[in-house]
Amino acid sequence: MKTLSNPKDKEEIFRRLEAIHPASGRRWGKMSAHQMVCHLGDSYRMFLGEKSVSPAPVAYPRTLLRWVALWVPVPWPRGFKAAPELDQQVGGTRPVEFEKDKRNLCESLERITRQPRDFEWQQTHPHFGRMSEKDWMRLAYLHADHHLRQFAA
Repeated sequence: MKTLSNPKDKEEIFRRLEAIHPASGRRWGKMSAHQMVCHLGDSYRMFLGEKSVSPAPVAYPRTLLRWVALWVPVPWPRGFKAAPELDQQVGGTRPVEFEKDKRNLCESLERITRQPRDFEWQQTHPHFGRMSEKDWMRLAYLHADHHLRQFAA
């Protein structure tokens, strides 16, 4: 299963990010390519503990939701509502300069994968609850993959 702890999977995500441009068309959803870049950047800052996100109400036990989302090999559903702090229309980072925002995203991804780590993983995820490093690295890959597929990258 793909994870950002695997150098080949990390390189794949960076290569696909390079294909994203401001005019990249979406296949589903409402975000523009620039909003998606900022959304991913916000989520990775949350992983790093640099952005606070409130716990979200969930209909299923967080442990079950986390296991299904991270370890069942099916594509994520489309239209899953992001936490307000990660939604560029609500409380997320507003797109300003595409190349700078994309560079910031890549820097966060690089920091997440760097060894040794210079941060402590965020203790909990707003939907999934407590997460291990293995979980965070899997989520980091899956979240990028989901949104890059959204923009056919």
